[in-house]
Amino acid sequence: MTQERIEHRSKMWRWSADGKGSWHFITVDGAAGEALAQTALLRRLELGKARGFGSVKVTAQIGGTRWQTSAFPKKGTSAFDLPVKASVRRAEGLGAGDEMLVILEPV
Repeated sequence: MTQERIEHRSKMWRWSADGKGSWHFITVDGAAGEALAQTALLRRLELGKARGFGSVKVTAQIGGTRWQTSAFPKKGTSAFDLPVKASVRRAEGLGAGDEMLVILEPV
């Protein structure tokens, strides 16, 4: 079986919870979001149930940094939010508002 590879260019954005913490995300939408939605559907059919929150496990890569994470569906759309860890942001010198290419491989 060949590994599916999804490429998407997007800007990183920051979500903050009342100033008590913040998380950075990339929204994966358009054709890339639809590809993840199809993967989520196939996995749900294979397992007989959806993963937590309908998420899809992925190996993500930005620049030279690869990591394991999950992409989470945006309710009512075919888009997914991909969290970007602080260690990845530091390694690649990225912050909120920066545009980047992310490569996703569903696991």
